Amino acid sequence: MKKLINSVDTVLSESLSGFVRAHADIVVLGDEGKFVRRRHVQKGKVALISGGGAGHEPLHAGFVGHGMLDAACPGQVFTSPTPDQMLAAAEAVDGGAGTLFIVKNYEGDVMNFEMAAEMAAGPVARVLTDDDVAVESSTWSTGRRGVAGTLVVEKIVGAAAEAGYDLEACKALGDRVNAETRSMGVALTSCTVPAAGRPTFAIGEDEMEMGVGIHGEPGRRRVKLAPAMEIAEEMTGAILRDLGNASGRPALLLVNGFGGTPAMELYLMYDNAARVLEREGVRIARSAVGNYVTSLDMAGCSITLTLLDDEMSRLWDARVHTAALRWGM
Repeated sequence: MKKLINSVDTVLSESLSGFVRAHADIVVLGDEGKFVRRRHVQKGKVALISGGGAGHEPLHAGFVGHGMLDAACPGQVFTSPTPDQMLAAAEAVDGGAGTLFIVKNYEGDVMNFEMAAEMAAGPVARVLTDDDVAVESSTWSTGRRGVAGTLVVEKIVGAAAEAGYDLEACKALGDRVNAETRSMGVALTSCTVPAAGRPTFAIGEDEMEMGVGIHGEPGRRRVKLAPAMEIAEEMTGAILRDLGNASGRPALLLVNGFGGTPAMELYLMYDNAARVLEREGVRIARSAVGNYVTSLDMAGCSITLTLLDDEMSRLWDARVHTAALRWGM
């Protein structure tokens, strides 16, 4: 294992320290490093909080700021944050209009956020993201996994909260965005968790894992490496079959890197996926390409498609100022 670290025991704390130093105009670190929050707490708005295991950066801390999350709770690598982290974050960013937890569908995340909601003093609602079409259940989930579509929910609902939507409206919108979002990933290599010191799974030089999860969980099947267009066709085909009739609908196309894939290859995959979708009558109205929901150093990518309406498009376009997403400034 070759990694730029001092100790496997301090990877997360040192990374968070560097993150808040680098983006001190946007975020601060909560007490005992339990959470990252916006530097300026917004009174009178719904507070959005998400979280999950480290190793998926910039998710979630990278999306804390104006127009997105108010706080993010980082767990150890690929490990859910604890209820006391979530509760502390909720108390720190409470603006008096309630709290919305945005939770990826992994058993640890779901259980711990539920416990935090039960302990919270004010009104709390939850949006559960489960956009992965690869498998119906996996190593750490009952039902579909929440993956890169979580970013889309956080952006659109974050803009709504900033615009003054109440808690009930934010939750309804988040559920609607999640229902219109599907994702699928492919891995060319494994990732290496620092504490383990070795790849999470073994894969041949001429193989890929189709439908892999963001923790390296098994996908649909192990197959021989194929040209990018064939990969894009299988991934977008699975997404479209699950979404139903997407022809003629405006859509957001997100090609997300898993941490070890060059931008050149991500844009190549975007081009291939866009060609397939346009051939099927999908109108690509919004786009994003880059490393947003990673899996440490895994080579591969995911494709996410969100079918948009006018409200969702307007909120996606709204001003955002976070470490990982900035526009409309």
